[in-house]
Amino acid sequence: MLLAERYQAVIDYFLEANPNPESELNFSNAYELLVAVILSAQCTDVRVNLLTPALFEAYPTAGHLAQASVEDILSYVRSCSYPNSKAKHLKGMAEQLVANFGGEVPQDHKSLTSLPGVGRKTANVVLSVMFDEPALAVDTHVFRVARRIGLTRGAKTPDETERQLTRHIPREYWSKAHHWLILHGRYICLARSPKCGECGLEAFCAKRGVE
Repeated sequence: MLLAERYQAVIDYFLEANPNPESELNFSNAYELLVAVILSAQCTDVRVNLLTPALFEAYPTAGHLAQASVEDILSYVRSCSYPNSKAKHLKGMAEQLVANFGGEVPQDHKSLTSLPGVGRKTANVVLSVMFDEPALAVDTHVFRVARRIGLTRGAKTPDETERQLTRHIPREYWSKAHHWLILHGRYICLARSPKCGECGLEAFCAKRGVE
């Protein structure tokens, strides 16, 4: 199967199986989404959704979060991975939002990635999910699934994976593709013991790394 044919087959499958994929993080505004995505690094969305209600009640805006101590923030995020680093990042992020952006989440990549704890993946998620900007964030699921089913070849980093995917996926599907690959990796194409028998992509999957 030619690479272009593989991409088209994958897109066609997901458009039929899940035409309107959405983030599984709970949020009601850009500030809450940014906080949730920072917390979700190497942590499940389920875990993040368990702790954010109390966090958002205590600190409903960036201004409130900026005034909190790292220790107080830590008490709300202790159950997620790397809580100490994330508490520091959240406070630093909130302080910069207040100081540089009037307490509002910026809508451009350069400004977002200037914030503590916000890398390319986090910025892409916020731009895509909150502001409907074409962006394709690459997390561990996207990286693994894209390689396994044969969409990427030789990509060793998230950035290279993103470049290959956005080169072949039409711009209007970038945001959907991010969710498609994450959800597929989360529920079907597992890191260990992938559920190939339940996978609608099995007929044309390259099965790289699958024994």
